[in-house]
Amino acid sequence: MALRAALRNKCGLSSLLSQLSSCSSHGGVRVSPAFIAQRRNNSSVSAVKVNFDQSTGVAVLHMQSPPVNSLSLDFLTEFCISVEKLEMDKSCRGLIITSSQPKVFSAGLDIMEMYGKSPERCGVFWKAVQEMWLKLYSSNMVTIAAINGSSPAGGCLMSLTCDYRIMADNPRFSIGLNETQLGIVAPFWFKDTLVNTVGHRHAEMALELGLLYNPSEALKIGLVDQLVPEDQVLITAAQTMKKWLAIPDHARQITKSMMRKPTVEKLVSKREADINNFVSFITKDSIQKSLRMYIEMLKKRKG
Repeated sequence: MALRAALRNKCGLSSLLSQLSSCSSHGGVRVSPAFIAQRRNNSSVSAVKVNFDQSTGVAVLHMQSPPVNSLSLDFLTEFCISVEKLEMDKSCRGLIITSSQPKVFSAGLDIMEMYGKSPERCGVFWKAVQEMWLKLYSSNMVTIAAINGSSPAGGCLMSLTCDYRIMADNPRFSIGLNETQLGIVAPFWFKDTLVNTVGHRHAEMALELGLLYNPSEALKIGLVDQLVPEDQVLITAAQTMKKWLAIPDHARQITKSMMRKPTVEKLVSKREADINNFVSFITKDSIQKSLRMYIEMLKKRKG
């Protein structure tokens, strides 16, 4: 059976949304220092825009949360709701994820969601990160990441959940799980996703050193599947989608489930423990100090 059907009762948005409404620090304007932490001055502006072509059965989700599509709690919640709606629409067979922001796909998790926050707030945030991964990695839809800019850390994780990754061939762009550079340890499901994509040795090197790869390097190790000129990323994604959708849905979905189900079930079975581990780790004085130093560095760089 398909993964979404197996996990629907375990990975829904209801528990996440109920926690959002009860989290006392939720809401208000975030003052963000630089490219990973962001400021959204108008909460009524959508962080994502979805264009669904019913004639093709393909939706394009544009991340449009300036300046760099940081994965904040607000962003993740809106993103997950959008993906859930598409998943429930049986006429939607394919999803292309891309960015409306210049030169960046997503700069990763919003540091301000992890710095100076209560344990309760950190827990709600991490559950939202898990939810994003679960929805994409177990999706019945064909998912293609149209990576039209840099994609470090959480941005890389988002692209890794997709069935296929197309990246703009610009040597200034980079992609990778670089958490260790910030003193943060990537959790087991980040690791498992990377190992499933590039193999154990490449993943070990990448995670321990916090490596960021340029497009050519990423293609060489299998972190991305195809490189194209910047202005051809979306066009190529649409063309590639046609090839994937030519496969009967049931055969593709069952095969995808067979390949990914063990990895998904591992997180589902350890989800609460993973949240507790994250909260315990991220609220340590030493980690908060590292985050503060990184935020101050970004402020100086911006200035």
